[in-house]
Amino acid sequence: MKLADKKIGWSVNEMAQKVAMDIYDGAYVNLGIGMPELVAGYIPEGREVIYHTENGLLGMGKIAEPGMEDPELVNAGKKYVTAIPGAAYFNHAESFAMIRGGHINICVLGAYQVSEEGDLANWSTGNPDDIPAVGGAMDLVAGVETIFVITKHCTKSGESKIVKQCTYPLTGKSVVSRIYSDLAILEVINKRLFVKELAPGVTFEYLQKKSDARLYMD
Repeated sequence: MKLADKKIGWSVNEMAQKVAMDIYDGAYVNLGIGMPELVAGYIPEGREVIYHTENGLLGMGKIAEPGMEDPELVNAGKKYVTAIPGAAYFNHAESFAMIRGGHINICVLGAYQVSEEGDLANWSTGNPDDIPAVGGAMDLVAGVETIFVITKHCTKSGESKIVKQCTYPLTGKSVVSRIYSDLAILEVINKRLFVKELAPGVTFEYLQKKSDARLYMD
């Protein structure tokens, strides 16, 4: 086998599966837009997870099948979804009261940067030409007890997203519990990043070279 053919890291779907395995039975979960939405498809059979979307639904089901879309049933990312039996609908204010009141157990978000202390930047790169995208992220990181981040380890240009200190506008300070990247699973413990699991073909030395933050072995 040629070196170029050797697999290094996890695919996006494999990353989502890793996150899903760490969501416990009975958890109330909010999934961010984009990559986090994939997590819902990998919850182990027999494990009950109740999904919350901040635009007013508790008990969100799978993405609607083509031709079965309900135009009045969408998630925060404007995708057509379904509702499970017993789902509840409510207004935006009540939805955010659930978030701010600490009633959501886990939130899975994407990221532009995560610092070694668990600081999160995921709403803006600071570019004045960017479209504002605060959304509910700041409320989520302040009100949800456990924040998981799922993200590629590096940008398309090769810059690490796992940094010593965030340079983009912060969503929240010391809010991230765990990072699931295509290269490793990292856990924030006492403002340090510990490697919980390395992806296939990834060594600790390789991971450290791809990370701006200092890493520690668990």
